[in-house]
Amino acid sequence: MKNLKMVVFKIFFFSLMVALAMRGSWNNLEDLQNFFLHIQNNLETITLLSFPLLFVLTIYMFTRPKPVYLVDFSCYLPPLHLKFSTQELMEQARRVREAGMYWNNEENEHLVDFQQKILERSGLGQETGIPEGLQCFPLRQDMATSRKETEQVIFGALDNLFRNTGVKPGEIGILVVNSSTFNPTPSLASMIVNKYKLRDNIKSLNLGGMGCSAGVIAIDVAKGLLQVQRNTYAIVVSTENITQNLYLGKNKSMLVTNCLFRVGGAAILLSNRSKDRRRAKYELAHTVRIHTGSDDRSFECATQEEDEDGIIGVTLTKNLPMVAARTLKINIATLGPLVLPMKEKLAFFVTFLKKKYFNPKLRNYTPDFKLAFEHFCIHAGGRALIDELEKNLTLSPLHVEASRMTLHRFGNTSSSSIWYELAYTEAKGRMKKGDRVWQIALGSGFKCNSSVWVALRNVKPSVNNPWEDCMDRYPVEIEI
Repeated sequence: MKNLKMVVFKIFFFSLMVALAMRGSWNNLEDLQNFFLHIQNNLETITLLSFPLLFVLTIYMFTRPKPVYLVDFSCYLPPLHLKFSTQELMEQARRVREAGMYWNNEENEHLVDFQQKILERSGLGQETGIPEGLQCFPLRQDMATSRKETEQVIFGALDNLFRNTGVKPGEIGILVVNSSTFNPTPSLASMIVNKYKLRDNIKSLNLGGMGCSAGVIAIDVAKGLLQVQRNTYAIVVSTENITQNLYLGKNKSMLVTNCLFRVGGAAILLSNRSKDRRRAKYELAHTVRIHTGSDDRSFECATQEEDEDGIIGVTLTKNLPMVAARTLKINIATLGPLVLPMKEKLAFFVTFLKKKYFNPKLRNYTPDFKLAFEHFCIHAGGRALIDELEKNLTLSPLHVEASRMTLHRFGNTSSSSIWYELAYTEAKGRMKKGDRVWQIALGSGFKCNSSVWVALRNVKPSVNNPWEDCMDRYPVEIEI
């Protein structure tokens, strides 16, 4: 107790002496000595007064949010034999329908033509990946083939991540996996635990049915767990299964997903260990999650269900663009105050007051998010989505280049697309120390989620970056 008093006394005395010295209170050495003797005679009082300060500091140290670092991430690169051109895809579609119960001459030929027109305007290139089960004839969409696809994607990404970081699987304390429509038993999280022999007390979660925005949700969940589990690593795995989700019916709104979704996945290594800051690529600054599912139109705009013939697919309703715009607006309104400079905040607030009290017809002020971020990773859900966000956020073609090129090279890989986009930015050598990155994704439910990262150094692409074999060919011109 006596030693603690002396420590408190020295801290208090030094701080006070510095403060008074800055004000020029010491006239000579004798004044300083007299003050020191006076303080020593009142050591008990000083100690008691200092305890509240120490208590507050202690509470702050134990309750402040722990920084979350992104050590590295890895995106799955589909092997050459999975590349499938538009022509090959259309030939396979015709072959399947001609041989199956779904072929009905003119009507079904019209449906194939409908898919081809969507593909031609989709922004997808000729090297996107289609799983083995959908390239063969007859199709193999059984559980074993579906599981094989997911294992290849997840294990491919994780093997590369462990190689690049040198982290051993036994060091992982948290595991979060998201896959929207493929959720077998045992879960995908259990599959990873078994493959890499992760430790018995690992905190593992498997997120299902959360759509293309689930990647950011998984990051947010991992962030929360890293606040309560000290000095550990967390792995987030984002993927989607294509094998079981090919729609073979005749509902046009359900055929759209056949044209956009492709093989892909990503594994991300997070850490809350202070020593990992030196080698980490990014620090997580913010996550914002918006869920408008309480509204029926939002909830029903993207739904997995059976069509009139009992064939399962995902229905996209006409309300989807309106719902997406409204949910995005709420997300932006929530994120803006956290990241925008004061000038933009004031402009937004002044416009809000004018609109509310003076002129209801006044257009809403759109903040300039280019002042808050250097890089944008917009979910590559489709060409129309990227176009709309580019227009609404007044972005330049360079800002959306990563999204367009990801859609062209890899297609819509669902929740992992934002990581292919970040990998593209790194491969181009554009990520500098202090740069801020906005990852934004939209998905069924309806949800719009954002994550904000800050680069801790000039980031170079990791080994086996998915773009390293084709970076010299990108960006490419995409025909309208």
